[in-house]
Amino acid sequence: MAVTFSCHPDTRWAGVPLVLASQSPRRLELCRKIGLEPDICHPANIDETEYKHEKPVAYARRMAISKAEAIRPEFPEHIILSGDTVVACGHRILPKAEDEATARSCLELLSGRRHRVYGGLCLITPDGQVKYRLSVSQVSFKKLSNTEMSAYLGGGEWDGKAGGYAIQGQAEQFISAISGSYANIMGFDVHVISGMLGAIGFCHQP
Repeated sequence: MAVTFSCHPDTRWAGVPLVLASQSPRRLELCRKIGLEPDICHPANIDETEYKHEKPVAYARRMAISKAEAIRPEFPEHIILSGDTVVACGHRILPKAEDEATARSCLELLSGRRHRVYGGLCLITPDGQVKYRLSVSQVSFKKLSNTEMSAYLGGGEWDGKAGGYAIQGQAEQFISAISGSYANIMGFDVHVISGMLGAIGFCHQP
């Protein structure tokens, strides 16, 4: 499927191969929803440990840019697209849940509260330009009962998810309101991505 964004007059990057610095099925699915088919999906192997006292906005920026820069030496003639999703309560960055105890701790913190999801988005062009944008969404959770929480945790959907939940899955029943991009909460704000690619004159023919 061909996709042509509303391009900037500078069309140097029309037809240049695109690398998605991720192997996330959700991010690839979101790209495909706007007709964008990356030529290569290649995850970046970086240390994602947050710095001491690092704020969510700064962390999202550092991770998104670091992921793109980490794979740039392997793909110097490509446009690189990367992203990072940060779930935060106040200034606290919630971890990716790797075990049920961590997922429970996240859900207990989110229950009955509003939190923010920060999506850092980065493009690096073959001439070394680094373009960065931040997408911010706000999510309101209902107060979860012990039964609801246990049932959700038992399904295992939390595994590997920032904040211990995926909005596109069973956790959607817990969400009373959102403000901002739904796609950003899933993992990639495709509206912002489309604008970033169009601004550099990227027109793609898969």
